[in-house]
Amino acid sequence: MPDYLLILILAAGVGLLLLMVLKLKVQAFIALLITAVFLGLAAGMSPSSVIKSITDGMGSTLGFVATVVGIGAIFGQLLESSGGAESLARYLTRKFGKDNAPYALALSGFVVAIPVFLDVGFIILVPIIYALARDTRKSLLYYALPLLAGLAVTHAFIPPTPGPIAVSELLNADLGWVILFGFAIGLPVTLIAGPMFGKYISKRIYAPVPENFEHTVTDMKSLPPFGQVIAIIAVPLVLILANTVTSAWAAAQHLEGNILVETVSFIGHPFIALLIATLLAIWFMGIRRGFSRDTILQLSTKALAPAGLIILVTGAGGVFKQVLIDSGIGVMLAEQMTGMAMPPILLAWVLAAIIRVTQGSATVAMITSAGLMSPLLEPLQLSAPHTALTVIAIAAGSTVLSHVNDSGFWLVGKYLGLSEKQTLRSWTIMETIIGITGGALAVGLSFFF
Repeated sequence: MPDYLLILILAAGVGLLLLMVLKLKVQAFIALLITAVFLGLAAGMSPSSVIKSITDGMGSTLGFVATVVGIGAIFGQLLESSGGAESLARYLTRKFGKDNAPYALALSGFVVAIPVFLDVGFIILVPIIYALARDTRKSLLYYALPLLAGLAVTHAFIPPTPGPIAVSELLNADLGWVILFGFAIGLPVTLIAGPMFGKYISKRIYAPVPENFEHTVTDMKSLPPFGQVIAIIAVPLVLILANTVTSAWAAAQHLEGNILVETVSFIGHPFIALLIATLLAIWFMGIRRGFSRDTILQLSTKALAPAGLIILVTGAGGVFKQVLIDSGIGVMLAEQMTGMAMPPILLAWVLAAIIRVTQGSATVAMITSAGLMSPLLEPLQLSAPHTALTVIAIAAGSTVLSHVNDSGFWLVGKYLGLSEKQTLRSWTIMETIIGITGGALAVGLSFFF
């Protein structure tokens, strides 16, 4: 089939996806599957081949993602329910002092969002923002945007949150490198979009504390110790990074098969690293704090409900990717890409940004753009660091311009008492700063890897 026809088929497929999600309100999981079937049949695949691609794509993707996201969700639920997130934020706010509270909140959001979803983390910690704003009589935005920036950056950039996990799997990226670049790029981006922009916009938009807010001071002794919370959150990150570093060193020294290398590789695999962290959380934040076995079971079951939707959408993204490869559209795109002046990492950012602005969901934008980019990147044989930077670029692109078609837009507006115009001037611009600066840093670093 001529290349121009494949390009038209791909354009029609993306248009169909957006039509179903935006106009027809079809759930993203179903919309991605329908789009994959359409692309396969339109590109000349036999019905049986399309079915095989669906099976292969779903199975190969979910084998990794379902395990990591499932364990990570339980880990996050225990941190949330035990008061670990609140403990971390209150400790840092007290240590930094009221004058530097925006930096404490930015750091709190950055760490909390590693195991906890963005919206959950914000809802848990928003009373701290209310209390600070009431005591200092500053705009809520002065404290809220730093917290939101930290939550948003980590939610998009750093595994084991679902977005970067899904994109890393679709692009076959090393999670250790993704974590490393997520921190290296995410921290400065958080400071720019959070405390710096928050200070600027809070002087122009005054958001008062809700009149019905009643502040109850939490006894810190009733919350998990700060050091314990940090240590447990750090466990999977340190183990995964250790695996990446050890594997690279072993390959250079030709030590594959060494028992020490094998041991680090085993405990540093995301499955085992997260399982260890979750077991530690169950013991220290659950059983040791008086949670019954039934309570822990209920919390674990509750955690898997939102995780299930993310897992299925990611699986559909794997199907989308597999159909692009099996239909030949991926090969055609890769050949076309070689003649383009735009670097693949920049194209990845642009695709994610376009899909994000069009349909609103950051998760759908990340998964769809990763599905499109995966066939393009395979023939290029990018280095592990460059592939990881491409993951960050997609995450950054999927963050820009959150507006009225994004649930986060309404969540923030509701809790901060903002009008739609005020939310656009604050939350939307903050998200765009994250997307542009994060993407620019990822593209810039790619020239060195």
